[in-house]
Amino acid sequence: MSPRHDHSHDHSHDHSHDHSHDHSHDHSHDHSHDHSHDHSHDHSHGPVTDRDPESWREALPRGAGVGKTVLLDAFSGIAGDMTIGALVDLGVPFQVVRDAVEALGLGGYELVLESVPVGAIGATRFDVRLVGGGGERSYAQIREIIGSSQLEEPVRDLALRIFRILAEAEAAVHRIDVEAVHFHEVGALDAIVDIVGAAACFEYLGAKVLVTPLPLGRGFVECRHGRIPLPAPATLGCLKGLLTVDAGIEGELVTPTGAAIVAGVAQSTATWPSGAPLAHGWGAGTKHLWDRPNALRAVLLAPQDSSDTLELLEANVDDLTGELAGHALEVLLGVGAVDAWIVPITMKKGRPGWVISALAPREVAEVVARCVLRETSSIGVRRRTVRRLVRPRREILVETPWGEVRVKVSEGDFGPPQIKPEFTDCQRVARGANQPVREVLNAALSAARATLTSEGPQAGL
Repeated sequence: MSPRHDHSHDHSHDHSHDHSHDHSHDHSHDHSHDHSHDHSHDHSHGPVTDRDPESWREALPRGAGVGKTVLLDAFSGIAGDMTIGALVDLGVPFQVVRDAVEALGLGGYELVLESVPVGAIGATRFDVRLVGGGGERSYAQIREIIGSSQLEEPVRDLALRIFRILAEAEAAVHRIDVEAVHFHEVGALDAIVDIVGAAACFEYLGAKVLVTPLPLGRGFVECRHGRIPLPAPATLGCLKGLLTVDAGIEGELVTPTGAAIVAGVAQSTATWPSGAPLAHGWGAGTKHLWDRPNALRAVLLAPQDSSDTLELLEANVDDLTGELAGHALEVLLGVGAVDAWIVPITMKKGRPGWVISALAPREVAEVVARCVLRETSSIGVRRRTVRRLVRPRREILVETPWGEVRVKVSEGDFGPPQIKPEFTDCQRVARGANQPVREVLNAALSAARATLTSEGPQAGL
């Protein structure tokens, strides 16, 4: 850390929350929030926990979530360790986490997976046990470790994005440059493992991610530099734009690491979405909560019906620059709008202006409306309910001569299916193989048609 800062932000805030939400803010606060939700519920008829945690569920294949949704049901909050526990319990092979962490080339830790009871529910607990080594690391050092690792590119990019969110939140709290943020040896290693392991799990599934409104606890925690209020300031910094609710209890339920992961992967916050549950998993904390089981539930859901109800939100503006207009659309889509657009109009007194429009699910419409007011000069937003008929959509994973590509398939009783390779995947594969993007697009399209033909008769194929 630079001499002028002397913060040594040892993010391990030593909160001793015992939530095992793995707070490793590791801003040298020595947070050891120990969010370890300590489950000694003492159920004499509780779940059996002496078997291999992975023996309780069917393993999911790579890409099992493509075209589907993973809902993180965070009724007791979220932390890095709970996220990995829930996704492995859902069906992601634990080896995915091991391989990703080993690709970093670090030592001084042991990864532990075990079955534990959360009240009357059997769950999976993930833990990082330190066995020596480590040391304080700055954000710049962690970025270098991840960036120069042997991780697959999508996992590496997602992990870097999550760590950037966490580092920027910490920098804002302490009012220092992002590069000056330091992580304490315990929290740094925990946070690295949790973030990289979670990124690997989400990329393995390939699903859209939603999270329920996040419950925030109250009270104070002790850190190296004194007491701080809950929710922790860095947690709030990570949760910008996501819905939160009062948990009604004392203690830290959402850790900075958990908040950063959610901010990096979740499309939006939502109540339970429409869809058919296909699998579910439970990730345990370690501290006993008196009013609820201390676990994170992950649910894999099949696509929604072909008809849904949305809100159409519109606002007129006459003083928006092109840069701000583009930024506003990006923000609206980022907080959960399913579509957003701008149309030029002529306003009163002959002034040129814009209509900014967004379609949003009802559960996030309020957030989208507030973003319109925040990101533009409009003083009001029109809202009305609309229904749309859509083709049933899914994604399939196909193999090209140069690598895997996701392909969007829109079907239904509307004529031949529409098939569209994911362009960003084609770009990534083309770069890695030094091939023209159009060649990868054509190969992915041919592979997708062959896959659909093998599934059964398809009109137009």
